Amino acid sequence: MRSNAILSWSDRTDHICAGNNSTLEIVDVTAQAAELGAFDDHMVVLRGTSSATGLDAFIALHDTTLGPALGGCRVWKYARSEDALEDVLRLSTGMSYKAAMAGLPLGGGKAVINCDPHTGKTDALLRSFGAMVDVFDGAYITAEDVGTTVADMEVISQATPHALGRSGDPSPSTARGVMIGMLATLAQRLNATSFSGVTIAVQGLGKVGMSLCEQSHNAGARLVVADLDPDLVNHAVENYGARAVSPDKIMTTFADIFAPCALGGVITEQSVPLIKACIVAGSANNQLMTGIDGRRLHHAGILYAPDYVLNSGGLIDAYLQMPRGPDALSLSQYLVNIGETLNQIFQVSAQDNTPTNEIADRLAREKINNVHRDTGSSGPQFVGVKS
Repeated sequence: MRSNAILSWSDRTDHICAGNNSTLEIVDVTAQAAELGAFDDHMVVLRGTSSATGLDAFIALHDTTLGPALGGCRVWKYARSEDALEDVLRLSTGMSYKAAMAGLPLGGGKAVINCDPHTGKTDALLRSFGAMVDVFDGAYITAEDVGTTVADMEVISQATPHALGRSGDPSPSTARGVMIGMLATLAQRLNATSFSGVTIAVQGLGKVGMSLCEQSHNAGARLVVADLDPDLVNHAVENYGARAVSPDKIMTTFADIFAPCALGGVITEQSVPLIKACIVAGSANNQLMTGIDGRRLHHAGILYAPDYVLNSGGLIDAYLQMPRGPDALSLSQYLVNIGETLNQIFQVSAQDNTPTNEIADRLAREKINNVHRDTGSSGPQFVGVKS
């Protein structure tokens, strides 16, 4: 799926000024990334570091056939640099598929900053990250993700115009899209037409998870919640009538829907037999540890809503902040399409007796490859540090 962009980073290290007399070192680590299992013929993977600001970041461009790569910046403290690199590879691939399945003229990219989001983020660090984003000259556009906020995007935008999310929090849009997708899964699996009486076990009460609790509570759902932050748990209990369980019990809670809304990799060979819900549908990215785990859910009779289809509301929200043509759909129209896309996936999955994640991946690749074949487009060209 590799686009034919002309890349001039191989075996290079570049130093650019990131403001405040700090120097940002950028290294092409694509060859290193290619040794990892999550590598999917990515266009380019760069690592940016700054001893002055403490920045240690990766940006991965997966594919730009459909348009510039739009993907959030995740701030998280990884145990090893290899873990951060593996994560940015998986996340950026998911963004390509997410944009394709949402019908957006966007490619896939992602960024991760390896630091504690509570104690490690500084304005200087964020500005140096913005300088790194600016290197791509619009081929990569950053936005909010886990560990970043609207305020962070404001700081990043001081160093690059290629930062979205400054107009508001996209989390409610993501949660609204998840709700629409959940209704499709309920209709498919339980022949239900509403959330009334439905029990949802929500793992993770961050911005999207909490918004999902609010919206599903208002729609008549019963909630079971878990999070490492007791204040967030108490908020859900007091405001949305949720029942709290410990994080290690949420997956084994009897519910109609298990909704992973924290970090990814929670669906594994070991965890699938523990799931008591008949549906897995949540906002987290990369919920499956491996593609084989989707097959395990399928064999267990658990309906899985592919995460990058279900959680595309945030990407759609960000895209609608960009200049676009007069024929662009509204937010509501794009979100409604989430349910229709899932219905298509479920139908093909049932006909072919094939896991839903494999159907979604196939459809996403077909959409990208069809555009590349029909137009010969390889998306925006990236040729290294802009002058």
